[in-house]
Amino acid sequence: MPHLHMEYTTNLPELNADVALMRLNNALVASGQFGAEFDIKARAVKVETFRVGTALGERAFVHVKLAMLSGRSPQIKKQLSDSLLAVVQDLCEWPVGVEVQLCVEILDIDRESYTKTAIGQ
Repeated sequence: MPHLHMEYTTNLPELNADVALMRLNNALVASGQFGAEFDIKARAVKVETFRVGTALGERAFVHVKLAMLSGRSPQIKKQLSDSLLAVVQDLCEWPVGVEVQLCVEILDIDRESYTKTAIGQ
């Protein structure tokens, strides 16, 4: 726990997803909110087909979703959201002439029903 999902549009050629995930994971470790670093599971999906609004101008987005076990205060969630957004803002040189929206969403996973096991080392 937690699970981090990053979606980003294909028209952001300077965004290196592997580097992004490492930096986002490091921010989560630095928060002190999670156990061992190996509990953080992150993935990135490049979105090939997308539409932002209805205008014809070129637009893009990066959406980070952090799902974690329920029970954290709104203040902790806000701190995590702010720290992840700061990382995303500094991921790359954003393309000129493209309106890019960056966002972070925090989701609670029901603590009572979540199950997990690990196999191997």
